[in-house]
Amino acid sequence: MAHYVDVHVGQKIRRRRWMTDMTQKQLADAVGIKFQQIQKYETGSNRVSASRLFEIAQALSVPVSFFFEAIDENSDTTVTSIEPATDENAVSADLFQGKEAIELLNCYYRWPEEQRRRLFELTKSLTKEAFADAA
Repeated sequence: MAHYVDVHVGQKIRRRRWMTDMTQKQLADAVGIKFQQIQKYETGSNRVSASRLFEIAQALSVPVSFFFEAIDENSDTTVTSIEPATDENAVSADLFQGKEAIELLNCYYRWPEEQRRRLFELTKSLTKEAFADAA
């Protein structure tokens, strides 16, 4: 059983790697290990040592503290499985965990500010209309 901190750190490694468009192999090469070890870190099945986490942080251009941001200190001490998304928790639990969502955000923030603002306003408008029609 994986400790919830190991799972959290692994998820943060994966998300940051995705944000930087880095493959597991590229990250592994940067820190001098095999990509399979990165896979194990990302799933939380293997713990990341302090020195290895320092190397990973350098390779991903973030401080070590990044991997501990937003950790739930009141969580259980172990995780037996990752819960699948349901209709009730899909948006809140899985919204930013997928590669597609991270790529979408990366693309969005590469646009000029005026285009982003227009798309944002359009999206809000369409969402309001969709919820009004459903009611």
